[in-house]
Amino acid sequence: MKPAVFRFLLLLSGLGGLSSHAVAAESTAIEAPGPLGPLAGTFVNAGAGTPVVLMISGSGPTDRDGNSALGPKPATLRQIADGLAKRGISSVRIDKRGMFGSKQAVADGNHVTIADYATDVRNWIAVIRRKAGVRCVWLAGHSEGGLVALAAAQGQADICGLILLSTPGRPLGEVLRSQLHAVPSAQTVLPQIDGAINALEAGHHVDVQTLHPGLRQLFHPAVQDYMIDLFHHDPVALLRAYRGPVLIMQGAADRQVSATADLPLLKASDPKAQVVLLPNVTHPLADLGVAPAADGSLPLDGAVVSDIAEFVLKH
Repeated sequence: MKPAVFRFLLLLSGLGGLSSHAVAAESTAIEAPGPLGPLAGTFVNAGAGTPVVLMISGSGPTDRDGNSALGPKPATLRQIADGLAKRGISSVRIDKRGMFGSKQAVADGNHVTIADYATDVRNWIAVIRRKAGVRCVWLAGHSEGGLVALAAAQGQADICGLILLSTPGRPLGEVLRSQLHAVPSAQTVLPQIDGAINALEAGHHVDVQTLHPGLRQLFHPAVQDYMIDLFHHDPVALLRAYRGPVLIMQGAADRQVSATADLPLLKASDPKAQVVLLPNVTHPLADLGVAPAADGSLPLDGAVVSDIAEFVLKH
């Protein structure tokens, strides 16, 4: 499991009326092949012939429900899955290789790349098509999961379309740099932060012993190879190369992925994409003014599920 290094990216990280054809959905365990062991997920079956959305969680140790092992438990993806089921849309939400139910898929969950995650997504698509009998599968990625969805969609004919939720438009090195520059306590070490990110973006490792002790976990040696790969990918270039339907959903109150810095880049790269900017909505797509539920989850803004469902069903 990735250590607290991705805490910043993780922080990066009302259902409306029911469809007239909604049925009681069944949740079952589902598996896909991984390199050394199975990948694990949850299949919410809204009925035969219904569309299927494959959900990809955000950065770091974030599970299939959208909850972080480092603390935040918004349950964003679980809530979306439950809401879509009531509108006649099935879903599969998954644990990433090396983490949670997919822990046995690789020996070390830190030794991964975006291409590895994209390969796993394609394996999931093949399993879902066989199990659900659908021609294609929708990909919904939250935060870093949106980047994985974009990477997995390149040249794939069996993807119905993309649903990009709180997805960065800038390479993630730029996003991390922007996040850290906004932290008051980090101002005295900004030269070290910028130097470390610049080195990783250039493909070089960083000697953490030369950094302030408060930065050593952030740039932990165990995750530097992953960060080097992660920072290499450009969401705009990937989206520009994709030809299918795209929904871009962003919260205006998101402090991790910016509605002013990231959203315009995605919009410009695909002028045909449907764009939903939700006022007063945070990175987990929760209403900023609504208190957490008793289980710690953050109730979704009322438009999230309805807009996703409308987008899927109209295509």
